[in-house]
This record gives sequence, structure tokens and C-alpha cells, in this order.
Amino acid sequence: MDKSEVNPIMACRGFPAFPVVLVAVSDGKGNSNVVTIALVHMFSFNPPVMGIGVSPARYTYELLEAAEDFSINVPSKDLVEEVLYCGQRSGREVNKFEECGLEPRQGKRIRSPVIEECPVNLECVKCQRVDAGDHVWYLGEVVHAEMAKGVDRERALMYWAGEFRVVGDVIRRR
Repeated sequence: MDKSEVNPIMACRGFPAFPVVLVAVSDGKGNSNVVTIALVHMFSFNPPVMGIGVSPARYTYELLEAAEDFSINVPSKDLVEEVLYCGQRSGREVNKFEECGLEPRQGKRIRSPVIEECPVNLECVKCQRVDAGDHVWYLGEVVHAEMAKGVDRERALMYWAGEFRVVGDVIRRR
């Protein structure tokens, strides 16, 4: 395989697709927001710990700094327009829940809402904050989770190179 040195930022764009989620957070003072996040990862299976990367320029960053928790909501491909909108508009300017017709439902174990239309909701309590360059990672232990019956993981959205995608063909199983 012939390789040449490239800018590390460009090489990172060769990383496979990221899952894309809607994160909802409330600061406990009546301010809440929903934002599209493509920097999301599972950091631990037991206990289950999820992480989200958020730019300090985002309104959600301000809310997360004040909040004790957040929810990670996995949208299906049917919500691609809402996901796009929530990633392009600021919660400082508009109520994205109302604009997108998304129903925030009170979490069972957290103050922040979950999003009813998303087939998977993960309620997370913040357990760590990591400064990592141009994003801050918030790690949260999943303290409650709900999943719609018959969820098709192949309908979950991913984001890569400016495109929303869904899972393709299975190449091989273990």
C-alpha cells in the first residue's frame, strides 16, 4: 500500500462514519436545548459510560457546564431534517424543540429531557469532563435507557464527510 504524509486533520477525515445523535440538556433553571452531536462514543460497557464532544462556542456547552446530566437520543433516518436543523441553528436564537416538532419528555432519572421521537434514549449523569482541543468531552454514566420495540440499527443515522448515512451491508460476522 503506497502512503504519503498528510495533514493529521485530513487523515482524521478518513476515519469511518460517526453515529449522529440528538443531545438534550437542561441547566435546571428552565433553560434547555437540543443539539446534533457527531462526536459521540461509548467509553465503558460496565458501567455504561457514554461521551459527547461539544464545542465551547455552542449554547449547549453553557448548559452542560451548569447541568448535572444530559440525554443522548438516537434518531432514526426519518428524523434527518430535524437532525440537520438542530445542528445548524443555535438554541440561543430559537426553541429547536418547537421549531422541529420534537417532544421533550421528562427523563425518568435525570432533570434533562429525552426526545420522544427517537427510538433510543439514554439518560446520562455527568461523571467526567475532559478538555480535548477544540471540544470538551462530557462523559456520562447511563442511569436509565429506553428503546422502542423492534429498533432497526440499520435505520440509525451516521454522519461522514458532510453526508448523513445509514449502515450498509454486513461484510462478515464474528
